Amino acid sequence: MFGKSQSETADKHEDSASVKRDSALVQKMPRSAVASSAAPEVSSISSGLSIVGKIIGHGALTIFGQVKGEVRASSVVIAEGAQVEGDVVAEELTIGGHVKGTIRANRVKLNSTAVVEGDIFHRTLAIEENARFEGMSRREENTIDTPSRVGHPQVVPIDGNRKGNGAPEGLNM
Repeated sequence: MFGKSQSETADKHEDSASVKRDSALVQKMPRSAVASSAAPEVSSISSGLSIVGKIIGHGALTIFGQVKGEVRASSVVIAEGAQVEGDVVAEELTIGGHVKGTIRANRVKLNSTAVVEGDIFHRTLAIEENARFEGMSRREENTIDTPSRVGHPQVVPIDGNRKGNGAPEGLNM
């Protein structure tokens, strides 16, 4: 009376067999076929979030919050009210917020609410009325191929004579 009927047990076995079969098909598919059926990579930084550091992504990135550091992604949107302090490198960049730093992007659009303090290296540049831009604009064909100007710290060995500490060579500290 309280046991499972034979049809319910058979249905359960058929369901698990179909799951195993579908799983095996996905595993045999080329990785590109599985990835192409998935949604594109989209990330966002919410308005209540502040990030300090380097952000690197391969898909789209929308920033609503604050970022201090370098931002790299294929498509970047800096929304109205967002703040970025650092270099921005992208294939396509739309700015509605505040950016202080160097911009390198093939296509740059400054919306009417944009405030940019820094240089823009671009292939195409569109600036809407009321956008504020203080800096230099330079057209370049391959702006994102140029390496980032964000410096990497140099390691300077210090020997027993304390050379390499910034002091003149004859001075022992």
